Amino acid sequence: MRNLALLALVALALTSVSPSALAASSPQNSRLERPAEDEFIYFLLPDRFENGDKTNDRGGLKGDRLITGYDPTSKGFFNGGDFKGVIQHLDYIQSLGATAVWLAPIFKNKAVQGDKGNESAGYHGYWITDFEHVDPHFGTDADFKKLVDAVHARGMKFYMDIVVNHTADVIKYGECPKQMDCPYRSPADYPYSRQGGVNGKPINDGFLGDAVQSEENFAKLTNPNYAYTVYLPKGEEHAKNPEWLNDPLLYHNRGNTTFDGESATRGDFVGLDDLMTENPRVVKGMIDVFGGWIDRYGVDGFRIDTARFVNPEFMQAFVPAMLARAKVKGITHFHIFGENISGLDGADAMQARHTRIDKQPSVLDFAFAITVGQTLAGNTGTIAFARLFENDALYEGGAATALTLPTFISNHDAGRFAWYVRTAFPKASDAEVLQRVTLAHAMLFTLRGVPTVYYGDEQGFAGIGNDQSARQDMFASKVQEYNETPLVGTKATTATASFGQTHPLFIAIRELAALRAAHPELRRGHQVVRAYSEKPGLLAVSRRDPATGHEILIAYNTSTEPLEAQVEVDYGVKGFKALHGTCAPSVSAPGSYHVLLKPLDFVICSAVP
Repeated sequence: MRNLALLALVALALTSVSPSALAASSPQNSRLERPAEDEFIYFLLPDRFENGDKTNDRGGLKGDRLITGYDPTSKGFFNGGDFKGVIQHLDYIQSLGATAVWLAPIFKNKAVQGDKGNESAGYHGYWITDFEHVDPHFGTDADFKKLVDAVHARGMKFYMDIVVNHTADVIKYGECPKQMDCPYRSPADYPYSRQGGVNGKPINDGFLGDAVQSEENFAKLTNPNYAYTVYLPKGEEHAKNPEWLNDPLLYHNRGNTTFDGESATRGDFVGLDDLMTENPRVVKGMIDVFGGWIDRYGVDGFRIDTARFVNPEFMQAFVPAMLARAKVKGITHFHIFGENISGLDGADAMQARHTRIDKQPSVLDFAFAITVGQTLAGNTGTIAFARLFENDALYEGGAATALTLPTFISNHDAGRFAWYVRTAFPKASDAEVLQRVTLAHAMLFTLRGVPTVYYGDEQGFAGIGNDQSARQDMFASKVQEYNETPLVGTKATTATASFGQTHPLFIAIRELAALRAAHPELRRGHQVVRAYSEKPGLLAVSRRDPATGHEILIAYNTSTEPLEAQVEVDYGVKGFKALHGTCAPSVSAPGSYHVLLKPLDFVICSAVP
């Protein structure tokens, strides 16, 4: 999702382990046997990772950057990364401990779009014109297959980022010289029957689920000009693939969404052509398109972009179809998670609603990111975590589903966690920023959910904002903003390649990944909040092995002062051994354990019976 206005609502607020040791501690030998909760996901944008083939930098196009989309000096254009570059650094990704790789969309995009003077490129992958082939800027379909096969050969999973809500901006409205100036027009004011849009009885498109969503119903719609005068620019009449995507009658054509109410599922997402996903023709078409990617490449999961803005009925049909296609390929743990971004209030409840009504199997956990942000890049107490985890019961499947939610602290839309810390604490030293970012990663890997690391965070990338300002190059960058922004925990800059393995965050994440891989309590364990605070300070949780009941206690100090406290533990536990930090060997009394924590630090303690 790329809307800055909406993203502004999201105020997100050390021991080295060898790759061979990580492999030895892997929870399953086969990627196909691992359930979703066992993964550690590494998320990257292929254009910003590594330029492995300079011959595809312009995507086979000729001309300046407004034609080819390529400008390695601009954060808003293609910088040159590709599939071959990702393959070159799979060792690096796996040495961090990742078990799954998630790439931003790889489909062919409209190279450049935007009103004059505000153009940018589809380097991010979300302006799709061809849903059946990869973008030539990233390589060929054969290159993509080599990448997926190379990931699988390492026992890792490959997740695709897919879009079902919209396509690139191709359809234009006669009333709007600039696409961004087209306000949303409701069916109340502009019904489908306006200007002869239907033959016979007006269609009911299924808003609020009260319509017959049949081919016969939508066949009544014969004119797309019910809200705006719709046209396809000359030369772009067949810009999209498959061909059915070029029919304007399969889009809402009502102007830009306000992100609320009916417009959330009917409006154009920042000018992008909004598919009429309640139409059975669109449902069937998208099932065919994305089922084909499973059939051809055997990918292991989908992150569904802008899932919140798709009507529930589409998801109720699409998700089971994808799971069935994956099962035929022997992929029984196909991981589907939707992007359902919201504001600060009620994010967890909104996410849970989409698992119950839409039947999304899992969701990208924005509520977790918000809570970590409020706590470590803000000034709230750790009670926010207790409230967050209490609402795990709201998800379809309850706590079991919560274990499958991909959790994160940084991403390509909302920005990097280090930026939020620096914004909240402008006078903080680099050492303090590093402590806060490290502690946030400790929460990411030891609390419930599937940890998802945004590429570059392990190298101290921070940025100065969200969206384009959070999409730095891992290879030596030519973007001035990126190179002038200080990294966390190092004097290096993005002007040189960032694939070293000695950065303190890389080392910390690798240690946390190895601990999580070695202990089922941290992947699948039932979680109990043991202690929390109304102000920055103590958060303590227990994770129990689902098979043996064995307890691991994790305690975090979110304040800048040392603290000590008594924490409740299981009555039968006699003591603990340290997995990280210093843990007292014995309980203070049956059911009571003393923890001593340094500022902005954490301990991981394994129970001794």
